[in-house]
Amino acid sequence: MTKTFACTCEDVTLDEVRRAFALGHRDLESVKRYTGFGTGPCQGKSCLARVVGELLRLGATPGEVQPFTARAPVQPVAFGELAALDPATLPLDEGIPVAPAPLEHPPRAGDRPALPARADVVIVGGGIMGLALAAELATRGRTDVLVLEGAYLNAGASGRNGGGVRAQWATPTMIRLARRSLELCARFAVDMGVNVWFRRGGYLFLAPTPEQVARIERNAALQRREGLRTRVLGPAEALEVVPELDPSRFRAASHNPDDAVVFPWPFLWGYAGKAEALGAKVRTFTRVTGFETAGRRVAAVTTDRGRVACETVVVAAGAWSKQVAALAGVALPNRPTRHEILVTEPLKPWLDPLVSVLGTGLYFSQSQRGELVGGMGDPEEPEGVIQGSTLRFLARFARAATETVPALAGVKVVRQWAGCYDVTPDNNPILGPAGFENFHQLSGFVGHGFMMAPAVAELYADWLTGRGKHDIFDRFGLGRFDGGAPPREDFIIG
Repeated sequence: MTKTFACTCEDVTLDEVRRAFALGHRDLESVKRYTGFGTGPCQGKSCLARVVGELLRLGATPGEVQPFTARAPVQPVAFGELAALDPATLPLDEGIPVAPAPLEHPPRAGDRPALPARADVVIVGGGIMGLALAAELATRGRTDVLVLEGAYLNAGASGRNGGGVRAQWATPTMIRLARRSLELCARFAVDMGVNVWFRRGGYLFLAPTPEQVARIERNAALQRREGLRTRVLGPAEALEVVPELDPSRFRAASHNPDDAVVFPWPFLWGYAGKAEALGAKVRTFTRVTGFETAGRRVAAVTTDRGRVACETVVVAAGAWSKQVAALAGVALPNRPTRHEILVTEPLKPWLDPLVSVLGTGLYFSQSQRGELVGGMGDPEEPEGVIQGSTLRFLARFARAATETVPALAGVKVVRQWAGCYDVTPDNNPILGPAGFENFHQLSGFVGHGFMMAPAVAELYADWLTGRGKHDIFDRFGLGRFDGGAPPREDFIIG
């Protein structure tokens, strides 16, 4: 491999761009997510033209090299400056909308593998859930599996999240699922041959109110009974974990040192590679347009590239699951909402755990390259698949972050992006058949789908291959909403 760099910020070489193209990543956004080019401080200003030129030379079409969406801020801005803005004066719809370019500019038909006429299992959605399930099914010998992704891999929430994986949950089932996911994440690099930058830095939840303190104490007791090392810390003890915290901003903290953070993008490449190596098929830029039904079963999936007969359909389309299910006449109560994230300039290592503040929803961690990566929900966020970036988010995050760690005031934000949560009325997933006996749902994970996917995919693959049915597929079925919404899970943070 030569060392002719396409992107000096991220050390991406032209050979790596060529390798991505040879593997089928022809469009600019997919190449960006496969190589990491354009994600550094310059935001593509120095490397975009070089990569575009190389892709065109290799045979990409002009449509495939449409520049990726520009994101605020135009230049790095300090948290202190952003915190001075009043979020109440900044509109929710402000920002640059994300055009559906991936669907409008797919690779040329002749450059894409054809769809099979039939498949045993068709999975709609090439995110972490769909690809993990495909890999687990193929591992169990069920290789006649087809994954359909409407855009490029990592286009949805799986490529737009903060990468947190935690076992600090409020029910035994969720704790056990998350603990299993942590085990699988820890050995992912060995099992899949892909480095996901797994790092056990822990999660530190800060509780500012007496009610929140009571909640973390209750949850910590349950977590310890489930084998976790969770402790409830006073402000002084929390400062031993993160000395930069302002102790006046919280009354207590919950800390499990075994929680972790990963880099999300390689997970999809790992699962996709494993699935395809075992015989499954992954087809990107293929939009599902409908379903053919026969009695109580779905008989075929129709797409903009043709029809595929099938025995089983699994809808794992994240924020798009509601509209995909509606194509079969199945109404899901899911509510997609935007969730924004940012990244700062690199700093010297100073933060081990992911820090989160209960109540505000603020969370942030430090990557192995030194950047702070964090997000924060907005209770005013409207329903819809919206992936544009807003100044309002930067102002809200900056205020909350500098209140929690005053020393962050001088740290500069480099870039921001947005993905979508897939929210259900009780903040728990919708699993199992819905509407038709072979029309399975794998959606509604709110902000914790990425961290639950490895464990849930194992259990789902066991069920679909006759190896036993876990009780989550009965407890989290769509039918639970028939009598109104069950109680909400109250510990949902990135």
